Amino acid sequence: MTIEYATRYRRASHIPADPGTPYFIEKGEGDRAHLFGDLITIYAGGEQTENTFNFFTVEGPKGDLIPAHLHTDTHEVFYVTQGAVRLFVEDTTGHQQEKLLTPGDFGFVPKNCRHAYRMERHHSQVVGVAAGPAGTFERFFENLGAPTERHGLPAKPVVPEPHAFATVPERYDVRFHADHQWHTP
Repeated sequence: MTIEYATRYRRASHIPADPGTPYFIEKGEGDRAHLFGDLITIYAGGEQTENTFNFFTVEGPKGDLIPAHLHTDTHEVFYVTQGAVRLFVEDTTGHQQEKLLTPGDFGFVPKNCRHAYRMERHHSQVVGVAAGPAGTFERFFENLGAPTERHGLPAKPVVPEPHAFATVPERYDVRFHADHQWHTP
């Protein structure tokens, strides 16, 4: 059994808003949001970790490339637990690479490196951790996407209006590069 708390983000959450409070969350019972065709579940964020890291999962169907973006102050980890995810990365010198990650594979994206990913198999899942001096960006998902109480993928993809992408950089350290071209094979 988990306890529900009211937070400034939601009327009910299993994540306590105050740092220093131990807690447990049953599988899938974190704060959930739909963005694109994916379900994002947040288990720990800035409020719980004094803005030092976050911990979340992204589950999705085989689909489109998530838009290229970077975090100027945040390092990001991709750890695949189900399916297959193709990670695209461009380092600060412009060198691009891509790698198909399958269960147990790990990808690290340092701050200031453009990156994107694509679920290559249905029912793929990535565990994400982000950390850096600017804090954490986990509330980006529900602010650009749509908070949900539902488990499972969205019935219809949640695609933000183009102008919405410009609203998130300063607040969440996510800078989109919609016209970025990947030249990897």
